[in-house]
Amino acid sequence: MKVYRDFKNGYSLKHIFSLLVFFCFFCLRNIPAAEVPLEKIIYDISPIGYSDYQDFGLVPFSGSKANLVIFKTSVAGFDDTERIYSHAVSGLPLKVERDVSMWFHKENIVEDYSPSDNKVEITKFESGKETEKHIFKSDSGPINNGVLLPFSLRKVPNLKIGWSTEIRLPEKFTVKLVSKEEIEVPAGKFKTLYFTSTPHKFDIWISDDDLRLPVKIRGDGVFSYTLSMKERITESKKENN
Repeated sequence: MKVYRDFKNGYSLKHIFSLLVFFCFFCLRNIPAAEVPLEKIIYDISPIGYSDYQDFGLVPFSGSKANLVIFKTSVAGFDDTERIYSHAVSGLPLKVERDVSMWFHKENIVEDYSPSDNKVEITKFESGKETEKHIFKSDSGPINNGVLLPFSLRKVPNLKIGWSTEIRLPEKFTVKLVSKEEIEVPAGKFKTLYFTSTPHKFDIWISDDDLRLPVKIRGDGVFSYTLSMKERITESKKENN
């Protein structure tokens, strides 16, 4: 859920959250070309553009296994592809590799997360050379990833109005379930659970059913955006086509 990222606050259009988002030239390439995502969700981005979320499930990562999500965004000359590796059990981010193209400018960013140390190291490359490095550390818990945040809400059991949790991006936010709403997106009408953040930077609507699909994500800031679900594709759906 982030199209632009600010190193200081970690926000991006695809990260809510976000909020907030680059392939590194030396990063691992774990997915054979023949593999396909277990789930793919396509979003329209307002005012213009699209994103697609692809969940590849567990893949080899640093001698173990991690979940891999690839999140792609294209908005008016801005293209961003993110490979996001997260812990198989906790869901916390481990590594993000981003490949960003902004008109005639390209850059790569690698985000290395250390959940046990509550920190993330972000390194930027241009033309294969390191140009920036920033380390962010939280004093109150592990740092989350904005893109994964709406999807992590799918796994929370027994959600009820008033439920809340703290996240760090790396700035601290409280995410709260405030109401149930019926909304319409390109994929159709959905009864949803509506979450918002304090301080207010993003809003998330997930379907109020067993799938808990993030059907709408809205981020506020210098570059406001809205992601609205257009289509969901799964392996079973592909087999039936």
